Amino acid sequence: MAAVLLNQLQPTTLKHSKQPQPSLCATPQRSAAVRVNATSGNAQQLIQSGTVRPIPPKDAATAVDSEGYILLDIRPEWERAKARVSGSRHIPLFVKDPDNSPLGLLKKWVHFGYIGLWTGQNMTMFNPEFLRQVETQIPDKDSKILVACGEGLRSMMAVSKLHRSGYANLAWLAGGYKSAEDSHFPAVEGPEKLQYATVGGASYYFLQLLILLKAVGNKD
Repeated sequence: MAAVLLNQLQPTTLKHSKQPQPSLCATPQRSAAVRVNATSGNAQQLIQSGTVRPIPPKDAATAVDSEGYILLDIRPEWERAKARVSGSRHIPLFVKDPDNSPLGLLKKWVHFGYIGLWTGQNMTMFNPEFLRQVETQIPDKDSKILVACGEGLRSMMAVSKLHRSGYANLAWLAGGYKSAEDSHFPAVEGPEKLQYATVGGASYYFLQLLILLKAVGNKD
């Protein structure tokens, strides 16, 4: 999310104004946050009204195997490479930001210093081809689609976009893959556990240390 907010940064050209000027990211960040909050707010309304069905990870495999839901993974490529549910479709809602202009490199440097170093997340932007790619892979807008991401926020945004484009049978993976247990998705591919796939950067090593300490504690 923060990567999207940083992507909205614009250089200020105002000088010598009597009014105090905002910092590099203050005003654009607030406006971007309003748009993101509005999108997730719309998704919450869809879920609360029953238009979009919330499905917890423990029930997701049954929804796919018995009820005919298509599991749509909207995480970026680098998260999916760590762990993914076998047979799931993949169309990322966010993609790596290709902007290498001076301003783009400045934004990436700020992103790395504040976010990337800790989380391992790349600087991203909304995938401009997201809806077209979904319509190509899943052309029938009456198809049952279970939208999933790491923690649930990005999939709420995707659900809102898909609903506005005409998809009528949508479900949301409540809490995302991070809330899943090993037994919830029996067929998982990749080198990491599904619930840890969003963790990267320095935080990954802290996670590994916690896992090690927990294992030692269980032996005691």
